[in-house]
Amino acid sequence: MTLYLLKRLAVLIASTAVAGVVVFAFMALLPGDPAEVALGVNATPEAVAELRRQFGTDRAPVAQFLDWFGGLVQGDFGTSYVTSAPIGPQIADRLGVTIVLVLGGMAVALVIAVPLGTYAAVHHRDPLGAAISAVSQLGIAVPAFLAGILLVYVFAVQAQALPSGGYVPIAENPGEWLRGLLLPWASLGLVQGAVLTRYVRSAVLDVMREDYLRTARAKGRGGTGALWRHGLRNASIPVVTVLGLQLATLLVGAVVVERVFVLPGLGDLLLSGVAGRDLLLVQGVVMVLVAAVLLINFVVDVTYHLLDPRLR
Repeated sequence: MTLYLLKRLAVLIASTAVAGVVVFAFMALLPGDPAEVALGVNATPEAVAELRRQFGTDRAPVAQFLDWFGGLVQGDFGTSYVTSAPIGPQIADRLGVTIVLVLGGMAVALVIAVPLGTYAAVHHRDPLGAAISAVSQLGIAVPAFLAGILLVYVFAVQAQALPSGGYVPIAENPGEWLRGLLLPWASLGLVQGAVLTRYVRSAVLDVMREDYLRTARAKGRGGTGALWRHGLRNASIPVVTVLGLQLATLLVGAVVVERVFVLPGLGDLLLSGVAGRDLLLVQGVVMVLVAAVLLINFVVDVTYHLLDPRLR
């Protein structure tokens, strides 16, 4: 197991380095000069050249990449081209909001998917089980931002039970913090819960057809008892893999949901950087999101290895 962890850690480090090269190259290929954008159309060539020197964009691309990636390793994301403020603290301030949003959305998805998917599998011949499958299939087609808009209309505009947007730090008011996140969590969790319900149903159905589960029932355990004791752990193996992919999808969905609910997370920071042509800020945020996806895949691989003793 230790050797496996070391191998996966080496792959994670190598993947992060390759991702850094791809992100930097992609940003370098985008049209526009940060110095010209910062100074405006009436800037003189001398002023543009001086600002390029200050930004470091007049150097060779390899030197720029090594300086940027070396700073990332040390926790230095550089300085914003637009505001001249350090980028690292801005990302750190917004990262907590995005993490809470994604984890809360995934918790909602699991609360929905595990019981409903299991019930739909056990009672797949019943009308209610078939209805759960049909509704989950419909939920897959609904994007998170549309779910967010519908939830705002129902619970904020019509019922006036929850705020339509905004963010209150938990240290200031825990109750308002929770109320402000309920709709964003639901908009992410309902859509991902529909996807996970399908996978949970499929995984449980596959396990129910296995010989060892029929043997457990033949020895006197009821269907539910046999599934609980012998089946759910094996059914969780493919679900864990899908769960990792869905976490990565939630990160992308959070970018839009944060805009819908006016949450000060990484998605809001990313879109603000794009609108202001702050390429170094955008580069840093994208790299954080990519590294988060790679880290999630690493955790999923390790968890998969722990759950399935055949791999060991």
